Amino acid sequence: MEKPEAWQRLWELVRSWPSRRRGAVSSEDSENRRDACVVEAAELHSYAKSVTQLQTEAINEVTDSQVLNLLTLMKALRFHAKRDLRVDDIAAPKQCGPNQVIVKTSWCGICGTDLHEFMAGPIFIPKDSKGQILGHEFGGELVEVGSGIKDYRVGDRVSIQPLITPKEGYYESRGLNQLSDHLTLVGLSWPWGGMGEYALVNESNIAKIPESVTDEQAAAVEPAAVTINALDKSGLRAGDTALVTGGGPIGALAVLSANAAGASKIFVSEPNSVRRKLMEELESCTAAYDPVSQDVAALIREQTEGKAGADVAMECSGNDKGLLTCLQSVRRQGTIVQVGLPTAVGTLDMHLLVTKDIHLLGSWCYPVTSWPRVIGLIAAGRLPVEKVVTSKITLEEAVPKGFEVLTSKENRDLKVLIRLGAGS
Repeated sequence: MEKPEAWQRLWELVRSWPSRRRGAVSSEDSENRRDACVVEAAELHSYAKSVTQLQTEAINEVTDSQVLNLLTLMKALRFHAKRDLRVDDIAAPKQCGPNQVIVKTSWCGICGTDLHEFMAGPIFIPKDSKGQILGHEFGGELVEVGSGIKDYRVGDRVSIQPLITPKEGYYESRGLNQLSDHLTLVGLSWPWGGMGEYALVNESNIAKIPESVTDEQAAAVEPAAVTINALDKSGLRAGDTALVTGGGPIGALAVLSANAAGASKIFVSEPNSVRRKLMEELESCTAAYDPVSQDVAALIREQTEGKAGADVAMECSGNDKGLLTCLQSVRRQGTIVQVGLPTAVGTLDMHLLVTKDIHLLGSWCYPVTSWPRVIGLIAAGRLPVEKVVTSKITLEEAVPKGFEVLTSKENRDLKVLIRLGAGS
């Protein structure tokens, strides 16, 4: 990108100063030296006036996109090693390709995947990474738009769909990009992420958000897409009963998603008393039970037609104990969707699975076309994703008040958002 006229003249003026100084008079004679100093002082005064004037002109004429192009540094939270995250000053993206955009981030959520990387990484992060910018749950404002993009313009507010895949391939050609053998994820294996002040992404990674959707809600579209996809797989119909095991952010969004889909009763199984209370405060949860001290399956059967059990269960803890609760609680020929990502090999009660004729499905990410649908649900007020946000922090607070808190035994938060821009 060419420098604006005033910037060009300012640049040339600054570069010329050393050569001007080399032309200054030099003498051992004290009187001549005094005269030379007077001449050079006058020259310096004139030079300073010219610099100040050109700086003012340049600031007045430059656009947001050009300012971004001239910036050298931005702040970003980067993964360096297990339990080693740092807010670094790094080079900002300077320009984008014809089918790319540069986003000025407003808010970014801390995901369970980010926490796994913090505690045990690198997992999805490449092992040879020199400092991966984290964050794949985010939204912001476009500050530069590639020349080949027609449907977006500078100033548009967007939510980020973080999956990047080749255009051709077995899964890509079938609309299953999330299953690609060559999957790249913004904020995990892509150079840019939402925990940086700016991010460069492809046109396929952005979706415009309407005025009725806030910047904070835009940062929650990605995790909501996870639960909407799981709900689709479950086959839940209006009037069905549902169980959610695991009362974390994904569990909370699963409750809200099931409610949006018309579930008549939604039960939650969660051993943490603080999180059980948070689930009940969503006002979509019929009851939240403690699987350690209560017989969750028996309690659910008592409240379902024919005491058969729940029609659908979504396992959101990634824990095989949660999966066992699902197997015990769904009716015969019920459906269980495994949403939570386990961190170790678990066990499965195959006898229950077979004798109850249960449908057990895994659910990974979401179709890359999910964003307009999820944004539509949020805009209509049917999916109040803001209810799962329990804390908002700055980038500098991300480790002590975000990652450290969320991985502690004393954690009382669900979803923590990091503020990077002005936001709405």
